[in-house]
Amino acid sequence: MSLFFPDENGSPNQTVITEFILLGFGNLCVLRIPTFVIFLVFYIVTLTGNIMITVVVLTDHSLHNPMYFFLGNLSFLEIWYTTSVVPKMLKTFLTAHEAISFSACLLQFYTFGSLAVSECFLLAVMSYDRYIAICHPLHYANSMSFRVCLKLATGSWIGGFLSPVVTILMVSVLPFCASNEIDHFFCDLAPVVKLACGDTWKVRIPAFLIASLVSFSPFLLTVLSYYKIISTILKIPSAKSKQKAFSTCSSHLIVVTVFYGTLMVVYGVPTTTWCPNLSKVFSVLYTVGTPMVNPIIYSLRNKDVKNALKKLLNRYPVLPRE
Repeated sequence: MSLFFPDENGSPNQTVITEFILLGFGNLCVLRIPTFVIFLVFYIVTLTGNIMITVVVLTDHSLHNPMYFFLGNLSFLEIWYTTSVVPKMLKTFLTAHEAISFSACLLQFYTFGSLAVSECFLLAVMSYDRYIAICHPLHYANSMSFRVCLKLATGSWIGGFLSPVVTILMVSVLPFCASNEIDHFFCDLAPVVKLACGDTWKVRIPAFLIASLVSFSPFLLTVLSYYKIISTILKIPSAKSKQKAFSTCSSHLIVVTVFYGTLMVVYGVPTTTWCPNLSKVFSVLYTVGTPMVNPIIYSLRNKDVKNALKKLLNRYPVLPRE
């Protein structure tokens, strides 16, 4: 919806956007319902997997250590990370044009952006935890005490939720033109700013610098940590010890690769210039795919998590036993 206000000459050529229309995957036509069902199943699997990991980390005493403390934080984050986008996306499959108010659009962008940055920080903290465990095992207990872990986790959450504030304030005061159709399935920065009138570089450049800082810094720390980890593992003489050391960080390494790989494809490759729909498909990878894959990776590749899940299911069976 647009409200028209007359300019100083009395012509109604100035507009105030009060809501946006999310076009989503509007060209799916007959595939709308099947696609809705598929993504609904993905969403349910994502919630179930991450809730189960969060619960086992909280309830199983064998998982009360720094590595699983951060894993619990990550799984809890993924629940809200995907929830900030997927429910609205599901509605776009059922309606040709899904409306979202201007304030709700900004809130969605802020929530999703905050959680994405928090995940970057948490993944960096988890890699640092593995670095201390493998490269400095004798100092692990002191370096990664509960107090230190709590500070690192809290810092990740606070840093994530503070980082998009400046960008949100700049976007909120942008003048928008008559068009209010967002060619995406959620309120991401690029498609929203694209609808603004006039010169938007005053928003794009600071937003790019902030996004680069809060994403590249933890990525660099993660890469550096794994460089040190791999270098240390290669120096271990025993093949069995090498395998054991690598198994403690292999799941996290896969998660980091999937998360940053999808982000780089979406924001690093200019797909929107030649195929806008392809950009949406890639966006699905990190908004839906990554949160769903993470619990699967940790539950399949980590014996401690698998054992804890088995104990939880035995304690609270899904189906009643005869």
